[in-house]
Amino acid sequence: MAEFLETVGRFPTVLFTSALLVVAGFWLLVLLGAAEPDGFNTDVDSDALDLGGVPVSVSASLVVALAWFASLTGSLLLARSGMSAAVVHLLGMVLLIASLFVAWRVTRLLVRPLAQLFPDEPAPSRQDFVGLACTIRTGRVDGTFGQAEVIARDGSTAIVQVRQSSNDVLALGSTGLLYAYDDLGEFFWVAPFDAALDPRA
Repeated sequence: MAEFLETVGRFPTVLFTSALLVVAGFWLLVLLGAAEPDGFNTDVDSDALDLGGVPVSVSASLVVALAWFASLTGSLLLARSGMSAAVVHLLGMVLLIASLFVAWRVTRLLVRPLAQLFPDEPAPSRQDFVGLACTIRTGRVDGTFGQAEVIARDGSTAIVQVRQSSNDVLALGSTGLLYAYDDLGEFFWVAPFDAALDPRA
C-alpha cells in the first residue's frame, strides 16, 4: 500500500491522479443531479480527436482513467527497475506522453460500441406535432374536453388531448390543425382545418 500511495503521488502519475479526482467529483455531481453528463458537448469538439459519438464527459473520463492506470503501471515498473533517479525522471516524461497516447487509442476503441447508447437524434417531443393536421376522435371538442389522432412526420400515430377556444364545430371524424401546445395542461390547441390544404394529403 505504501508503494502504491507513493507512486500515485509521484510524477507523472500525480498529474493523472489530480485529473481523476476531478472526474470522480464530476460524476458524483451527476449522480446527485447537480450536473448533466452531456453538459460540455457544446463547448468541446471531441470529433477533432476522433472520440465523437458519446458525450465529451464520457470520452474525457475514459482517457483520464486509462491514462492514470497506464501511468501508474509504468511508474511502478520504473521504480522497481533500479535505474538512477535522473533516468527514471527522463523516462517519466516519456511515460507521460505514452500514457496519454495509449489512453487515447484505447478510448477510441471503446467509444465506438458505446456510441450506440447515445443516439445523435433528439428524443421525440410533443412540440413535433404542432403544425400537423389531426382527426378528431371524440364527439365534441371544447375548452375542457377532446381527443384527436395525429400522424407524426415519421409515420407513427398518436392520440392526443385537444382543446379549442372558439365555438367552431369539431365533431367525430372532422379534421383539425394543432397550432399550439399547452405545457401546463398537457394538451394541444386545435382549430378546424380543410384536409385539402394539408400538404401531405
